[in-house]
Parts: sequence; structure tokens; C-alpha cells
Amino acid sequence: MELNSLVTIVICVLIVTAGSYMSIRAIVKSYTEKKVWEHRIAHQQLITPLRIQAGERMCLFLERITPNNLIVRLSSSATTALELHQLLLREIREEFNHNVAQQIYIGTDTWDIIRNAKEEVITIINLASQDVAKDASAGELAREIMKRVIAQESSATSIALATLKKEMQELF
Repeated sequence: MELNSLVTIVICVLIVTAGSYMSIRAIVKSYTEKKVWEHRIAHQQLITPLRIQAGERMCLFLERITPNNLIVRLSSSATTALELHQLLLREIREEFNHNVAQQIYIGTDTWDIIRNAKEEVITIINLASQDVAKDASAGELAREIMKRVIAQESSATSIALATLKKEMQELF
């Protein structure tokens, strides 16, 4: 009889211990999940404004390096095609270097498209510069650049801007 009582007590203790273990485990899991969720929300509240700001800055960058905006802004600062060519390239590189840290907050694919847009604008300017004499007027280079831009079906900057807008809209 003592053996049956002892076995019964051991079984009861094991059942109570297993139940307690499972309850404590469920409570700890729930608490951990809650903390992870709170951390994610706090992280999003911190990161989302930074991502939006990066999107705004890169939107401004793309608008500023669009060839027609560059030419309107800088053509009066140069008298020869060579001066304008150098001025345009310097402006693009400075704008890009000023905003390069924004890649942290922008998706890799979008950043690659933005970087490719910058390179395409530089290529257009370089090719137009090759077709104009170095001592030609800045206006002649500006016309050659615009002729190349108009000949494109779609500009890399507008594609990059559309991609950037799409990524920013996904934040909401």
C-alpha cells in the first residue's frame, strides 16, 4: 500500500511540475514575443522617418541631376563648352557625394537604379561634349545635351524617380 501511495504522490508531483513548467514556458514565450513586437514598433518609429527623409533627399538629387535642370541652373555660369562640361560633371558628383549616405535607408535595388541614373546622365554629358568643339559656346553644348535627352525614349532619372516613389509608397 505504501508503494501505491508513493507512486501516486510521485505521479501527482510530476503532473504538477509538468503543468507548472508548461505554464511558465508559455508565459515566458508570450513575454518574449511582446518585447520583440515592442522593439520592432520602436524601431519602425525611429527608422521610418529616416527612410522617408532619405527618399526625399534622393528625389531631390534625381531632380537636380536631370539634364534640363542642370543646364538651366548652371549654363549661365560657363562661357565655353569645356567649362560647362566640367561644371556639370562637378555638380553631379558633388550632389551624389553629398547624398551617398542615404543608401543605408534605401533598398539595394533602388540605390543601384539611382546610381545608374547618375552614370547615364554623366554619359550623356560626356558624349555630347565629344560632339562639340572644346572652344564652342556653352549654349552649343547645352543644345547637344538636350538633343540627346529628347532622343531618349525614357530617361534614367525618371525611371529611378518612379522606382524610388514606389519604394517610399510601400512604407505606408
